This record gives sequence, C-alpha cells and structure tokens, in this order.
Amino acid sequence: MNVAARVEGECEPGEVYLSGSAFDQVLGKTGFAFDDLGEKSLKNIDRPVRLYAAKHPGLTAAKSRSKVITKPLSLPAKPSIAVLPFQSMSGDPEQEYFADGMVEDIITALSRFGELFVIARNSTFTYKGKPVDIRQVGRELGVRYVLEGSVRKMGNRVRITGQLIDASSGAHLWADRFDGDLQDIFDLQDQITARVANAVAPKIQENEIYRAVHKPTENLDAYDCYLRGLAEYNKFGSKEANEEALRYFNMALQFDPDFAPAYALASSCYWGRKAHGWMVDAPKEIAEGTRLARRAAELGKNDATALCYASPTLAYVARDLDTAANLINRALLLNPNSATAFYFRSWIKGWIGEPEQAIDDASRAMRLNPLDQLQNLLASIAYGHFFAGRYGEASTWAERSVQEQVNQAALRVLSASLALAGRLNEARGAVGRLLQLNPALCVSDIKRMIPIRRPDDLVRLEEGLRLAGLPE
Repeated sequence: MNVAARVEGECEPGEVYLSGSAFDQVLGKTGFAFDDLGEKSLKNIDRPVRLYAAKHPGLTAAKSRSKVITKPLSLPAKPSIAVLPFQSMSGDPEQEYFADGMVEDIITALSRFGELFVIARNSTFTYKGKPVDIRQVGRELGVRYVLEGSVRKMGNRVRITGQLIDASSGAHLWADRFDGDLQDIFDLQDQITARVANAVAPKIQENEIYRAVHKPTENLDAYDCYLRGLAEYNKFGSKEANEEALRYFNMALQFDPDFAPAYALASSCYWGRKAHGWMVDAPKEIAEGTRLARRAAELGKNDATALCYASPTLAYVARDLDTAANLINRALLLNPNSATAFYFRSWIKGWIGEPEQAIDDASRAMRLNPLDQLQNLLASIAYGHFFAGRYGEASTWAERSVQEQVNQAALRVLSASLALAGRLNEARGAVGRLLQLNPALCVSDIKRMIPIRRPDDLVRLEEGLRLAGLPE
C-alpha cells in the first residue's frame, strides 16, 4: 500500500501508473499497452521503483503522451524563474485584464535583470486557469523558481498577493501582499510591478548565494565565485570581507575573463577600500579599480549590473563624473526598477551639482528597497539638502542616518550643516563623534575624499567642518 500511494503521487492527472511488481502481474492479461518510465526514487521507499504508464487500447505510442516521461529541461546557468498567471479571486472576468497585465509587466521587469533567466509570457500563460504542481512547472519549463499570486478586488480597493517558490523543493522563499486604490489602476500596476521585481530578484540572488556557499566541492565555476564574492561584498564595512570579496571576484575572472559583472563588483571593492581608508598603495589601487571599472563598462554595455557598479567606482575612485553619470543613466534605461542604480545615481548627482535630482533618486531607491542600506540613503538625501543650501533639513536627514547606523558620511554633513545653521555646540559634538571614527581626519582631506564638482559646494562643506572644529 505504501508503494501504491507513492506511485499515485507520481501520476499526472487522468493517468495510471504501475509499479514493476504490479506490471509483472498484469502483463499479458489486459488490452492496455504500457510505457516504461524507468526507475524512480520514491519518498520513504528504500530502493528505486520501476514505473510503467498505462495507455488506452487502440492508442499508438505516437498518440500517447506523458509529461512525466518527457525529459525535463536542464536548468540554465543563470538563476531561472517563471511567473505564472495570477489568479483572479474577484469572480469578475472583467478584472482579469488587470491581473494578466500586471503579470506581463512583472515578467518584463524581471527580464531587465541580466542575472536572471526569465521564461517568456507565452509559455507561462499556457497554465492560466489550470491547477498546477509547482514542481511539475519547474520540470516542464526548466526553471528553479516560480512566482505565483492572486488578485482580489474589494470595491475600489484591490489586494495582490505573491509568493516565490523553489520549484525543486517546493519551499516558499518569499511572500508579500500589496493593497491599493483602483482609481488609478495603471499607476497601481506600475507600483506593484516595481515592488515585486525588487523583492524577488534579490531574494533569488540570496538563495543562489546560499546554494553556492554550501556546495561541498571547491571546484567552483565563475558564477559560483561571483556569488561567493557577493556574499562577502554584502557584509559591508568589514576590511576582511572586502578583501575576500575581491579575491572571489578575481577568481571568477580567471574562470571567465569576459565576465562583466565580476569586473564591476571587483572595481567596487576598490571604491570601498578608498571610502574606508583601507588602501595600502593608493595610486596603484586607484589605477586598478579604474581599469576594472572601464573593462566592466566595455564588456557590459547592455548589462545593467555591470554598468551600475562600474559607475560609482569611476565617479569616486577615478573622479570621472561625466562617464559615471552616463553609465548609471544607461543602467537605469536597461533596468528602470533597480534600487541600487537609483542609490548610486543619487550620490553621483549630488557630487555633480544636481541636488534635487539626488534627493529624488535616493527617495526612489528607498521606496523600492526600504529595508537595505537605509543609513546611506538618508545620508545621500542629507547631502542633497546641504548642496541646495538647506542646512536645517540637511542636519535632520543626517541625524536620521546616524540613528540608523553611525557612519562617517552622515557625520561629516551633520557637522557642517549644524555649523552653518548656527548650532555650533551641536556641530562640535558631531565632529567629536566623527573624530572617534577617524582620528586623523582633517579639513584638507575632504577635497581628496569626495569628488565634488561645484567649487562652492566644496567651499561650504569645508567651511562648515572648519567651524564645527575639525582640524585644518
């Protein structure tokens, strides 16, 4: 009975499978024909069991088709995902266009992430209106991840739920719900699409990093090294993690010398080294970071990730603001839902002298990704207000940044903005906290540290820090 139950679980709807022992007993005693499905490993059964699929008498082998015996598609090298049609829970066929349109937009948005392999809409919509087995979908479409969801309309309100599933194990990796007003249904569609895309893509990456890090073998290919590098890179603020990340990215480039994102992330490590004062041989490391970033841009002209991470390196390390601005703008054309690209562009726009755009970009990044690197987004907004001459607002945002996490960037602008707002006692207190983090810091370092283009912006920042008590 246990074997029979497990065999039943392998069946497709409307089909009959037999174990090898049952097949031996009915062979020659029935008009049915059978397809040999080979040996299968069944849950709680010690040894593989050979299965046979019964075919209706009179059907030729050509007409009898079982999805189970169709060879599963191999998984692509990239993380792969299929977005199934969302189920309309409203009972109103007129509302299905909204659910279908939103799924198409999500597919398009995810397709802009160069790291993902995304199944086209025409394939996933063959499952519309049908009960599905996620594992079967994974086998038939050759994907590791499946996104499914539902739409429910309640008066003028709509609720959308979504969940990301690992098709190989059936494990739920992420789930969320979104509520909105139908008065501007297409704007709501855009908002939900952006939020889903920017929640799902990082979650897939996180799961892929876990898989790579926990592989038993050290014989890793370029992508495994890249993911291991990302795992270290995402630890932020640790010199050891920065060095490990750079080592893994360089290993990835040894496996694949044309891997544009690996060049970009390797270059970004040098940005971190400069920002934290970890460079040992600054001229040599600046040259290497610049080389890696330019190579990433050359190889990754149509790769949003490569352009996204190469851009701030060219701005901050190479001080090539114009090239950096062009690259980050192209990254956002390729992936207009990239929170990371908006975050980087907010800093670049501030340095160039476009403070209002810097504030807008940081706010957009915060909306797309509200729980990650919040202290840096708040600091970028603070600099935007400072460069716009709004010192009171700058100090407010900088203080919020420091409350999230004490960091030098926020303390610098907090000290300067408080001083220029006439709040000298508070400014001196902020400088004291800044010097605790970086005792050697002085006013003359600012010009070298930050690639500020407009002379007046630099003069005001230096003057504010000088008034706050930072040594000359």
